Parts: sequence; C-alpha cells; structure tokens
Amino acid sequence: MKKIMHILLLSCLKATELIEKRLHFKLSWTENIQLKVHKMMCSACNNYEKQSEILEKSIAAQSQSEITEEEVLELKNLIKRKLDQ
Repeated sequence: MKKIMHILLLSCLKATELIEKRLHFKLSWTENIQLKVHKMMCSACNNYEKQSEILEKSIAAQSQSEITEEEVLELKNLIKRKLDQ
C-alpha cells in the first residue's frame, strides 16, 4: 500500500513539471493519473495550471499576429481578472 501511495502522490514541484509538459507533449497514462490525483488535493496546482494555460494562449496569440497596444491592455486586464478568481 505504501508503494501505491508513493506512486500516486506527487510533490507540487513534480506536478507543475507535468502541467508544463502537458502543454507541449502528451502525458503517459501514469502521469495523467498522478496529476489528476494531485490536483484533487492541491488548489495551488490547480491555480498554477489555469495561469499557465492563460500565458500559453497569450504567447501563442502574440506570436501569430501583431497586436495593438489596446489589445495588450485588454490581455493584461484579462490576466488580472483570472488571477483574482
């Protein structure tokens, strides 16, 4: 039982690594399960995942086209609102 718990329970450091990895690569079945179990117990990592997704979308949008200063301000406001949630 102790081995199973050790396999399922991740540190926040490992969970954030998997969150970032998932943004760019497919996670293995084991990694997916580990991350889901960790996020069920850890609100900080849930918040980290939301913030990472917002940043990734913002970076992708910026690299695809030139954005105006007004759009930058809108994006900053969106990020602030999401962080305040």
